[in-house]
Amino acid sequence: MSIIQPNSLLPVPTGSLQILESSAATTNANTEPILFSLIIPTYKEAGNIQKIVSRLSNLLDESIPGKYELIVVDDDSPDGTWNIAQSLMTEYPQLRVMRRQSERGLSSAVIRGWQAASGSILGVIDADLQHPPHVLLQLLQAIEEGADLAVASRHIEGGGVSSWSFVRRLLSRGAQLLGLLILPGVLSRVSDPMSGYFMFRRHCIVGKTLNPVGYKILLETIGRGNVGKIAEVGYVFCERKEGESKVTWKQYVDYIHHLIRLRLSTGRLSKFSQISQQFPIDRFLRFGLVGLSGVFVDMTVLYLLSDPTTLGFPLTRSKIIAGEVAILNNFLWNDIWTFADVSSQQREWRQRLKRFLKFNMICLAGLVLNVLVLNLVFNFVIPNRYVANLIAIAVATVWNFWVNLKLSWRVTQVK
Repeated sequence: MSIIQPNSLLPVPTGSLQILESSAATTNANTEPILFSLIIPTYKEAGNIQKIVSRLSNLLDESIPGKYELIVVDDDSPDGTWNIAQSLMTEYPQLRVMRRQSERGLSSAVIRGWQAASGSILGVIDADLQHPPHVLLQLLQAIEEGADLAVASRHIEGGGVSSWSFVRRLLSRGAQLLGLLILPGVLSRVSDPMSGYFMFRRHCIVGKTLNPVGYKILLETIGRGNVGKIAEVGYVFCERKEGESKVTWKQYVDYIHHLIRLRLSTGRLSKFSQISQQFPIDRFLRFGLVGLSGVFVDMTVLYLLSDPTTLGFPLTRSKIIAGEVAILNNFLWNDIWTFADVSSQQREWRQRLKRFLKFNMICLAGLVLNVLVLNLVFNFVIPNRYVANLIAIAVATVWNFWVNLKLSWRVTQVK
């Protein structure tokens, strides 16, 4: 195994994006076996690179001294990020630096770093300090306790985002919903599939040829790897202090392209067993009971508004009002019972209003799905309107629950 000389750059791997059993590219001067290799992809991060290297080194020197490596993979930044990182190698002996001049892209940069890494545990973290370094220790602990993959999530207890615009939140929710529809067997396994902060056991992707599009490397890891147990750790996504954001519209287009490519190449949609393992039956039963109460509320309000012996309002107007009252009933019960563990973390009226609006929109989509399934079943499968309606209700109920679970009741906004 060769030894990296001080201040020398790592050679850039070439060929297919495939992770080998082990790499002979890196080790430390004392031939201490590397346990953990953390990749830091960079582009124009001159203002952050010293800070992130210092914080990570201090943290890991205390927890796994001499058994880790930090690999900065820079896409030939015009601000000289790679040069600054290289100058830090004397002070931080666990630091390696790779300068890519013929390739571009965050996902491929991460994989090239993994190819050059020696650790049995591989990870990735952003260089902009939006990923709090201390969460690494919790992720490492999850791996040590048996997880194949440990993901830092913004959408479980202890997680959130400090300050996102409404448009960015809307785009994030829409992207996840689209992902659940296209690739449920992958996106349903984690609460934050858009996360770029995670680690996993090397053997999960050994021999797999990765083929990412855009910057969502976690999707590629789960979709193509042999990932068993997954653990999640909550973290707060912080605001950038230095440099500029890399999020653009093109990355959302790349994300959709990536989903479709994974769907066509992995066939995960047919593996319902993975979905069932992730399906929270107890919460679904509570959701179903709440939905049943909504039926009684709907019928009662419809009677009070439309019956000639009461108010005698027109039927259509009465049904719209009754339906909305039932939705409000269902939301309140779900908020204080079905998803109480999540809503208790976000008690402000604005947060509750956002959840209600999302719940309303999802239920509206569920109504459209209900009508479509009713007609399809009645016209092509079972020519019995009542049986077809029961099937349509069941499908719409699962839809409403699953999408609300993933998008409406989750921790996303913290101070």
